Amino acid sequence: MRFKTPFFSAFGALLFGRRAHRPTPVIAEDIGQLQGVFGSHLPKGMLGATEKGSNSRHRLFSLEATFWAFLFQVLSPACACREVVRKLQAWWRGGRKRPATAMSASSAAYCQARARLPLTTLEKLFAALAATLQRRVQDAQRWLGERCVKIIDGTGFSMPDTASNQQRWPQPGGQKPGCGFPLIRLVGLFCLSSGALLRYAFGNKHDHENHLTRQMLDGLERGDVLLADRGFCSYGLIGVLLARGVDGVLRLHQARRQDFRCGRRLGANDRLVTWTRPRNARTNDPWQQERLALPETQAVRLIRYRVEVPGFRTEEITLATTLLDPQEYPAAVLADLYRARWNIELRFREIKTTMGADVLRCKSPAMIEKELCLNAIAYNLIRCVMQESAQRHDVDIGRLSFKGTLDGVRHFADVIHATTGQPRAQRQLYDDLLGCVDHPSSESHCEEFIRSWPQLPTGSYGELIRGARAVLHAFESVSETYREPIAPSASGSSCHRSGSHPSSRRSLYCRPTSGAIASLLDHTMRSSRQLRRPRPPSVL
Repeated sequence: MRFKTPFFSAFGALLFGRRAHRPTPVIAEDIGQLQGVFGSHLPKGMLGATEKGSNSRHRLFSLEATFWAFLFQVLSPACACREVVRKLQAWWRGGRKRPATAMSASSAAYCQARARLPLTTLEKLFAALAATLQRRVQDAQRWLGERCVKIIDGTGFSMPDTASNQQRWPQPGGQKPGCGFPLIRLVGLFCLSSGALLRYAFGNKHDHENHLTRQMLDGLERGDVLLADRGFCSYGLIGVLLARGVDGVLRLHQARRQDFRCGRRLGANDRLVTWTRPRNARTNDPWQQERLALPETQAVRLIRYRVEVPGFRTEEITLATTLLDPQEYPAAVLADLYRARWNIELRFREIKTTMGADVLRCKSPAMIEKELCLNAIAYNLIRCVMQESAQRHDVDIGRLSFKGTLDGVRHFADVIHATTGQPRAQRQLYDDLLGCVDHPSSESHCEEFIRSWPQLPTGSYGELIRGARAVLHAFESVSETYREPIAPSASGSSCHRSGSHPSSRRSLYCRPTSGAIASLLDHTMRSSRQLRRPRPPSVL
């Protein structure tokens, strides 16, 4: 029983002891909306309270709560801090343990919690996710069954026009002051098999992509194969790759002279030449520190081939590679491998367009770095879900839709969170999510059907109408094929046709969309000769 005296109130704590401290509530139990989907892919214990520092206190916005709230904001386009606070308020009042105190509606506390989020912790989470994706890559997914192929390229991001951002990442010189936005230059290293973002480095407009590449060399392991465009093709980079035991397949730089009369002939348009180390280093050479350690000469294989696509200009491409054996690595195989370099453009499109990260939203350089890291973490988390779905259902991960996976995660996260405390129901819902991710959209099959459709004969206006009708008839037959009866699998986590292998099945979403039909008809019109007579409404 606690006593107090009306006299000398200051001695009350000394005579009867201090009043028991009421712990500050923490948003921890009900914050796991996305944790139910992504929690198994993140390492344990990295988001706990620290022993000392700003994140060691017992706060309302703990380190874990702030991370999941920031991740939700990154995965939700045009999501303001106020919207995140409203969601936290809903979690706060709708949890199983209803607190007696009310949560403030102001976003100031959440913004301060984001500022306290350690960048080193986020970088460790990103590195752990990248290592997890690489560890799960199967041998059948590697190039030639043994080589890991990685792709490197650069891109740019914009951000709010603040004084601090302009000082760190100034706008392009061609824009007048007050009319442009700060621009950050980023170079990313991706894995071809899993699509994971392994490393990234960023700088301002004065940092060349090769300077940023030097910061990511630890992401390359012995035996890897690096794909890059002509901007990365240099004597210094090739020498550094060979010193690390890494091979490269790069497009030849336009400034380097290519003479297929020199060197040793390995085949048609296939030469083995010798490059000499430049005598004088260029100004601001990114490989100046390694230049003296490079050998005087190194053998490089040049491969020239032509890309001929009906309806497009013929293009001639010359590759420079360190894979010198023409028997083990034929020229046609290397040319087909370089075609896969375009996958990095698709990966950047998924980050910048699908996730909406092309224009960053934070207003200080420190928060911009954290937002970039959170976007990289969110991208790799989506890739973890895609990889798990592809391996569980024996489907090529390249046939899965990143946008479809992102939409599935957004909607299934709410339902999984609603079954908190029911592990079996959550496991079943997560299996259903992987089953939905497993089914490619019908649009991808329509695009594949369009690309495989032969060129229609040019001729009169009647032939054009008959060609369009033939396309519609073929599309209807494909649609009828999609409407075959579907049999659920024994596990109940996915569905596929009975008697067909999952890797070769078509999508369950068999209804052709109006956009796909319009694309087919547009392809029909473009493949025929342009006619002066206007098209009647029946062809549309």
